[in-house]
Amino acid sequence: MTRRTDWPGDAPAPENGGAASSSRAEEVAPSGSRDPVEQARAICLRLLTGTPRTRSQLAEALRKRGIPDEAAEEVLARFEEVGLIDDAGFADAWVESRHHGRGLARRALARELRTKGVESSVIEGALGRLDAEQEEETARALVERKLRTTRGLAPERRLRRLAAMLARKGYAEGLALRVVRQALEEEAEHHGDGATGWPESFPDL
Repeated sequence: MTRRTDWPGDAPAPENGGAASSSRAEEVAPSGSRDPVEQARAICLRLLTGTPRTRSQLAEALRKRGIPDEAAEEVLARFEEVGLIDDAGFADAWVESRHHGRGLARRALARELRTKGVESSVIEGALGRLDAEQEEETARALVERKLRTTRGLAPERRLRRLAAMLARKGYAEGLALRVVRQALEEEAEHHGDGATGWPESFPDL
């Protein structure tokens, strides 16, 4: 069995960690075995065939399926031992996919990984691969792509809208405002408009 560590193409990783396939796997009982360990193994293999999963996600699926804790722990520990469960690899792939595919900042990525039951130390390790310089570069690219769609709006409204877009993706307010101001000022210089006096903050972002 080949374990996937990322998602095909440029499509972002599933928002819900594959909840639909998870539900199907939980609802269909493995045939030919009443052994809870075998049942747990079959459920986990079926879930992992669809998409990468964290240990916490698999443990929750087994609980919902009524697998005894002892059997579930035995299977989960074995799957970790052979590398079928790899929360660190999952977190690394998630950060890579969601940052480059959706432009999410470290704060948003950490929030998503926490909802999937990834431990804080593992999250920190994955986010360590994404430094402040890369995060700012991505923020600039996001603003550059959206800049044209705001032309025709008042300067302050453009600033607010673009900064709010970055805030929704988890960028800190200070970084968002700085990046947007610089982009608007560079655009104004290019067109000879001039632009000064941007607000320093927007508390309601």
